[in-house]
Amino acid sequence: MWNRTSAAAVQLVELGARQTVSLQQAVTGQDLVVTCLFGPDTVQEVVLDNDLLLPGALWLDITTVGPDDADKYASWASQRGVRYVHGPVVGSLAPARARELGVYLGGAAADVAAVKPFAALWADPDRLVQLPTQRAAAIGKLVANLALGTALEGLVEALRFGKALGVDAASILAMLKNTGLGFIADMKGQMILDQTFTNTQFSVDLLTKDAKLMLAAVHNDDAARELPAVAGLIETLTTAQNSGFGDFDIAAAAISEL
Repeated sequence: MWNRTSAAAVQLVELGARQTVSLQQAVTGQDLVVTCLFGPDTVQEVVLDNDLLLPGALWLDITTVGPDDADKYASWASQRGVRYVHGPVVGSLAPARARELGVYLGGAAADVAAVKPFAALWADPDRLVQLPTQRAAAIGKLVANLALGTALEGLVEALRFGKALGVDAASILAMLKNTGLGFIADMKGQMILDQTFTNTQFSVDLLTKDAKLMLAAVHNDDAARELPAVAGLIETLTTAQNSGFGDFDIAAAAISEL
């Protein structure tokens, strides 16, 4: 394995992974190459710009990217004889450790079948969805994060509403339990009340990046008008970033309402 930040690989090495000095050394001669990167710009830099993969290679990319990015990678892979499967995951660190992530696998049927045993290492079998194209897998992941992100925005606005009316955060969270926002209130409520955001399950920076991918995918000069809840989410997350919470859990999006 190889990581752009060597220190980030320490835990994996302790668990038995073999860390290589160079990127090329990590992928040479491997039956399967899995990439997990920050976003499309990083996939471009690490994989495409380095012309990383040789003909016949099987490439599983689990990075969250836009549908046009997935099309671009599919075209790049096809021109080089690389077998490309897009396999983004749904879930955060806790379900990943428990091997309970949702997984979308998009690509040629034979290639998807080849990567399934590896994806099963982190997937809940009941949440592993096979799709006909890499683009479909990218769309599925963004839809999942749109649902999470707009629920988070709903939670923040509920807290904002309560604050404006003199109702404390704990009371608002209790009121939300039997509503459609109950799951996000249960998931993030205690972190919000304790204002302890360092146990990052899904960072503010990552969700901001994904929300911007959603707007970009709409292909509309006024995409914020088409997806106003997503636009509101980006504004809320940007406020948290500007307050220094980019690396912290998405619960920090509520910091300005406390």
